[in-house]
Amino acid sequence: MRFLLDAEQRAFAASLDALLTAADTPAVVRDWSRGDHASGRALWSRVAEAGVLALAVPETYDGGLGPRPVELAVAFVELGRHAVPGPLVETVTAAVLLSGADPGTAKRLLPALASGGTMATVAPEGAFALDGDAASLRLALSPDGIRLSPGHGPVRPSLDPARRLTPLAPGGELLDAPTGQALTWARLATAAQALGVGLALLDRTVGHVRRRTQFGVPVGSFQAVKHRLADAKIALEFARPLVLGAALSLRPAEVAAAKAAACEAAYTTARTALQLHGAIGYTAEYGLSLWLTKARALRTAWGDAHECRALVVSAAGDRRW
Repeated sequence: MRFLLDAEQRAFAASLDALLTAADTPAVVRDWSRGDHASGRALWSRVAEAGVLALAVPETYDGGLGPRPVELAVAFVELGRHAVPGPLVETVTAAVLLSGADPGTAKRLLPALASGGTMATVAPEGAFALDGDAASLRLALSPDGIRLSPGHGPVRPSLDPARRLTPLAPGGELLDAPTGQALTWARLATAAQALGVGLALLDRTVGHVRRRTQFGVPVGSFQAVKHRLADAKIALEFARPLVLGAALSLRPAEVAAAKAAACEAAYTTARTALQLHGAIGYTAEYGLSLWLTKARALRTAWGDAHECRALVVSAAGDRRW
């Protein structure tokens, strides 16, 4: 099946691309990695003003535009393409969780998520949460339900320096909110983000091998280089319709399949990008590293490939496709 975006969705993607290109996101990512959130919060506000966070908030609440999973996937591809830092997936997940809460709690918390006034993070109780030091709303998933964590522990090092991990403090208000489709939305947003990361890595690598010469010709003219880039391109192009199809259906198994395909494609592209850039690709100072580390981190976020594929196989056996 061939999935094509309509004119409005293409314009939305183009506007986000223009906004993020002008924002100098690599500098924002480096600030965020050091714990300096000022530029990241400013960018977060601009992303929210573009309506991205409101896509997961039902229209019945102030500022909500959703739920609109297809547009959300389109947006997260661009967020991944520009390596935007922050608990973006987690804020969307929090919005989905709170949409099922009692009306009073939802009305109290959802408008600030839609407007970008609140950053949220979500994690199982006892696990590390993403950017708990920056988030003002921290949701811990406990056996009793969902709790509003009162704080967080120290920041722990991460494979991706821009993904700052913190334990959530125990206790806090217990919310009457079912988990529902929150994991499905988290995986969808992660899949779209990973697809964007892979596309950015491919674009940067193609540009690099066109500029770099060896034996008097561009490196990109070598057949072995072309084959590696073609493999990466094919993997990403196979993942794209899976992500868009999963956004249309929101079936857990289809979203899991998209998540596995997109994250593995991004990881494959990251390995290709690193090999074709050579030693410079290893350096933290070179911009490529901002996408390389994110591709590896997203691969296991919200379920690794083994877990996602197990869900696909289980659903196929139960004929729930």
